[in-house]
Amino acid sequence: MENWDIVLLTEKRYINATKGDEYVLNVLREQELVQNALEAKGLNVTRANWADPSFDWASTKAVLFREIWDYHHRFAEFSPWLEATAAKTQMINTAAQIRWNLDKHYLGDLADQGVNVCSTRFIEIGERCTLQQIREQEKLEDFVLKPAISGGGRHTYRLSCDSATAHEGIFKDLIANESMLIQPFQQNILKKGEVALMVFGGKYSHAILKIAKEGEFRVQDDFGGSVQMYHPSEEEIAFAEDVVAKTDPLPAYARVDVIWDNDEQLAVTELELIEPELWFRFKPEAADLFAEAVVSVLNCGA
Repeated sequence: MENWDIVLLTEKRYINATKGDEYVLNVLREQELVQNALEAKGLNVTRANWADPSFDWASTKAVLFREIWDYHHRFAEFSPWLEATAAKTQMINTAAQIRWNLDKHYLGDLADQGVNVCSTRFIEIGERCTLQQIREQEKLEDFVLKPAISGGGRHTYRLSCDSATAHEGIFKDLIANESMLIQPFQQNILKKGEVALMVFGGKYSHAILKIAKEGEFRVQDDFGGSVQMYHPSEEEIAFAEDVVAKTDPLPAYARVDVIWDNDEQLAVTELELIEPELWFRFKPEAADLFAEAVVSVLNCGA
């Protein structure tokens, strides 16, 4: 049995893929850039499906979370896998950070540390309240409902006074099984888009701008969103680096998604420490910076 320095975690559909649509080809290109950069550092690297029951996770020094984009659909399976695998090998980023970052309640922790985040009301499992009651309590006219554990825009709805009533049944079903959150809709997402800043080893690397398609508010490509290279201001870079610096330990990699909020202030929408898309295809040399940060963490855990 071969031993590995790093196993890149992905999901089943990408393990043996060699061709596909533009989306799949982008994933394969990103995988290649990351694996080549790590191998150039002298590491023995392979890829594996995180849910592969036959893989021996004790055969690798560390696992690095990449395209595990099905975990939130399989959370009842992923959660015990995370605990069991963390006992066998090092995780990059750490298992504790991943646990923390899985649930958007982390936004409250960031706010407690002085980070400007979008105003958020959490609704916990089993709470007896309606969308209209929450809307009235929070004085909301235009707002977004989404799960605390999610990804890819799953069960994300933009609601108004009228449409809230039509979504009461969906909300009731969701809140019976998972925590949800409500945020005021941020108008600048439509006007300016959302900026994703990549931060490796605490230092800014590169950024892209995510733009929703006409008539849509979700910027994910699942909903027709587009991305382009972005050159952030010094203020945006400093903001993103400060957000990452507030995590302990400092993560090897992070993606900080920011917007200009309704008060025209920089605000965090997401801090991604688990399996973020990092858009190396826009700046291939950034994969080397990423590899350096990963190697530094790997050496510290040796």
